[in-house]
Amino acid sequence: MDMEAARTFLEAATAGSFVAAAERLHVTQSTVSTRIRHLEDQLGCQLFVRNKNGAMLTAAGVRFQRHAIAMLRLWEQARQEAALPIGHRALLRIGSEAGLWNRMLNRWIPWMRRNAEDIALRCEVGLADDLLQRLRDGTLDLAVLYSPRAVPGLAVRLLLEEDLVLVRVRPAPSAGGDHYVLIDWSDEFQRSIRLRNPELLSTPLSIGVGTLGLDYVRQCGGTGHFPRSLVQPMLDQGVGEVVPEAHPFSLPIYAVHPAEPDVSVLETAFEGLRAILGSDEVTGNSQQGADAQ
Repeated sequence: MDMEAARTFLEAATAGSFVAAAERLHVTQSTVSTRIRHLEDQLGCQLFVRNKNGAMLTAAGVRFQRHAIAMLRLWEQARQEAALPIGHRALLRIGSEAGLWNRMLNRWIPWMRRNAEDIALRCEVGLADDLLQRLRDGTLDLAVLYSPRAVPGLAVRLLLEEDLVLVRVRPAPSAGGDHYVLIDWSDEFQRSIRLRNPELLSTPLSIGVGTLGLDYVRQCGGTGHFPRSLVQPMLDQGVGEVVPEAHPFSLPIYAVHPAEPDVSVLETAFEGLRAILGSDEVTGNSQQGADAQ
C-alpha cells in the first residue's frame, strides 16, 4: 500500500475535511481526493462520506484507521532502524516543545547517554500538533508536551503538575513600565487567562517560550506567570516577589507515545524522566503524576 495515501487518509480523518488535510500536507485538494480514491479502490470500500461540512469516516473507514496507524508506524520504524548506528540495540525518537527542552529535557539527554548507551537518540523541537502528527505517523516514539489533544492510537501519561506563580520584578529605570508578560504555556493556560483575567490579554508583550519570558522579566522588570521551580532560585536571591492570587494556575506536563510502544526502550526513557523530575534541582516540591489515558 502507498504510505503517502495512508498518511493522507489519517490526516483527512483527523481534520474532518479534505481541504484542511491538503493545507496540513501542503498539497492540493485534488491530490488528497486522488489519494483517497486510489486507497478506496485498493481496499474495495468507501472510507469517507463527503458533505458540505467536510468529510466523515464510514464504518469501514473507522475500522481501517487503526490499521493505517499501525502500518505507518511499522514502516517508519523499519526505515529508521535499518540505519541504526553500530553498537546500538534500539533507536528512540523524542520530540518536545522548545520551552521543555530548555527547562528539563536538556538534562535528560546526558542521563540517557550515561545510563543507556546502547540506545541511539534522535531529539527534535516542534509545535505540539506537529509532534502529535509525527507520533501518529510513526516518525516519533515519545513527545513531552504541555497540553496534548486526544489522538486515536496515542497514550497520554501525566508526568508532573507544577504550580504557576505570578512573579513581579521591579522594572529597570530604562525598561518603560511595569507591564504583564503573557507566556504561551499551553492552550489550557490561555483559556484560563481569558476566563479569569481577560485584561491581561491586552499586554503589549507576549512570548512563546517561558525561559525567554523569564529572562526578559529579570532584565527589564514586569510580571508574569512562571513555574515555581523555575523562579525559586531567583526568588531566593531576592530578585522579585510572588504576588498572591485567589485562584492559582497549574501547569501539567505530559508524555505522549503510541498505545503499543517498544516497552523496553520506552521504560528506559521514563526511568530517566523520573530521575530528572525527581531531583530538587528541577522540580522543587512538585509532585510526580500518575498514568492517565
